[in-house]
Amino acid sequence: MFFSIVIPTYNRQPILEKCLKALEKQELASPIDYEIVVVDDGSTDGTVAWLQDNPAFPHLQLFRQDHQGAAAARNLGVEKAKGDLIIFIDSDLVVTEVFLQAHANALLAGEKEWGSDRLFTYGSVINTCNFDDPTSEPFKITDYSRAYFATGNVAIARKWLEQAGLFDTGFQLYGWEDLELGVRLKKLGLKLIKCPEAVGYHWHPPFALNQIDRLIDQEIQRGRMGVLFYQKHPTWNVRLMIQMTWLHRILWGVLSLGGLLNERSLAPLLQWLIDQGKPQLALEIARIFLNWYNVKGVYAAYAEQQIS
Repeated sequence: MFFSIVIPTYNRQPILEKCLKALEKQELASPIDYEIVVVDDGSTDGTVAWLQDNPAFPHLQLFRQDHQGAAAARNLGVEKAKGDLIIFIDSDLVVTEVFLQAHANALLAGEKEWGSDRLFTYGSVINTCNFDDPTSEPFKITDYSRAYFATGNVAIARKWLEQAGLFDTGFQLYGWEDLELGVRLKKLGLKLIKCPEAVGYHWHPPFALNQIDRLIDQEIQRGRMGVLFYQKHPTWNVRLMIQMTWLHRILWGVLSLGGLLNERSLAPLLQWLIDQGKPQLALEIARIFLNWYNVKGVYAAYAEQQIS
């Protein structure tokens, strides 16, 4: 069993180092080999030079592209990969020592149980802002995911990716390229096998007010890419996923008091929570107006598409 771990990265050298070191410490009880395929998406922080001069990662294969986004980077990684099994993780994910073995065990067990290899495994992702010791973070209710296919921690046979057509590189802004591929994989009849033992700790810096402009921009981008998602798959299920329903419009409109609860009016409360050592709670409250920006972005992008 040979895995190719495909990791797109863009200006994340410090956490990428932790990601790669964790992958080099895998404890493998069965005949498993692997490579780490890092695709640099046009980084400007010295990532490439650092990787080229670093002998600490014997499993590493490095490839480069101009900045084209995660979808194109993952496609290049699959193209260059040597393995018949692909694992997608992000460059800010730090895994445990049994990560690879857990995916391998789950794939073999699933194939035996269902009598088919038409399946993939989906590991656990735990969010943390603890850079020094990311794997110490406990699982939280906010870490629960109902996604069918997400590239934060997933293992799948290369042939199914190729049969589905890989990632759509039209998703150049933030969001939805992995879930859109998931819709095509579901049409092929692939079964999701949960693999909670394959744990990855997704690091992000503690929430601070100076991140708000970037987060708002991400939500607006996610809205635009959501409309592209819906154009490709015009179903009610996709409308629910991208929040393009009157229910979402009413829900987040009411919760944000029609936009009165926004980045300006909530700033004092958010800063107080941050000062009290509760940045995660501050972020959850900020999601009130972030989701409202997302819903507005979806409808604005959809209206533009209708006019054009």
